[in-house]
Amino acid sequence: MEKKFDVVALGEILIDFTFAGKSEAGKNIFEENPGGAPANCACAVSKLGGKSAFIGMTGEDSFGKDLKNVLEELGVSTQGMCTTEKQHTTLAFVTLDESGERHFSFCRNPGADTQLSVSDLNREILESTKFLHIGSLSLTDEPAKSATEEAVTIVKKAGGLISYDPNYRETLWGKRTDAVETIKSMIPKADIVKVSEDELALLYGKNTAYEDGAAHILSSGCTLVLVTLGSKGVFYAGKTKNGERISGIVAAKKVSVVDTTGAGDSFNGGLLYRLSRVAEPLLLTKEGIESDLAFANTVAGLCVTKRGAIPALPTLAEVERFARG
Repeated sequence: MEKKFDVVALGEILIDFTFAGKSEAGKNIFEENPGGAPANCACAVSKLGGKSAFIGMTGEDSFGKDLKNVLEELGVSTQGMCTTEKQHTTLAFVTLDESGERHFSFCRNPGADTQLSVSDLNREILESTKFLHIGSLSLTDEPAKSATEEAVTIVKKAGGLISYDPNYRETLWGKRTDAVETIKSMIPKADIVKVSEDELALLYGKNTAYEDGAAHILSSGCTLVLVTLGSKGVFYAGKTKNGERISGIVAAKKVSVVDTTGAGDSFNGGLLYRLSRVAEPLLLTKEGIESDLAFANTVAGLCVTKRGAIPALPTLAEVERFARG
């Protein structure tokens, strides 16, 4: 069946209040920016020229209306978005250190994004996508956890592929002892898994080598594992059609970092955009995946040169121009 969407992202959508300097009185100023990892990914795909949709929930407030408008302006389908009167739109305050690295403070107790239920799912959209992209933050609370699991089942039954980014945020899991177990529970259901170095250490042990962590994940049944390495690029490991293992590191170009918010999400969007261009996205070759990862690195590199996540996402023309330079 011909798929209507390249990527459907499901999960949190929120407002990032990003540090934007000091007032004359010396008080912190925060700029309102749209965010949420899955939403960022959907926007990245759309801005590059792909067809994407977002499924999630906001509050019935001005922040929720702003978020929906932003997605629609970027061409992301919002038919699968829902609202609730019971909770406010989730908020996050983002401060940056000297290197542009982020520190989060969330207003999510529980927050509207956690209230998406199985009955809220738009099955037609889920059955019509090549890729479903999810993160682990929709697994922290019910009913969103059950909705996420059901969405994965729907997409897989319809022949779609699953992209999973654990995207761990310690404050949203609190001191729960089941956090790692819950995050890892989604790995066997995924075709692509992207983790950061910190998340790899969280899931498989502090001193786990990239190759060993990737081997653990590949043994769970997925086809492609990615470990993002910040300014160093990305380590990948995958399985070809004949079962051969391929792996390597694809370096990233140097950029002047302003804000790393959305770096991983824009990387995901760039990679899924490229993979969705072909009939068999996971028919991997070393040359092909390294080209796709170089593209994704460039998308992420351009994103971090500006403040905010969605506002910083590049167009295809910008990516191609940067790659030539």
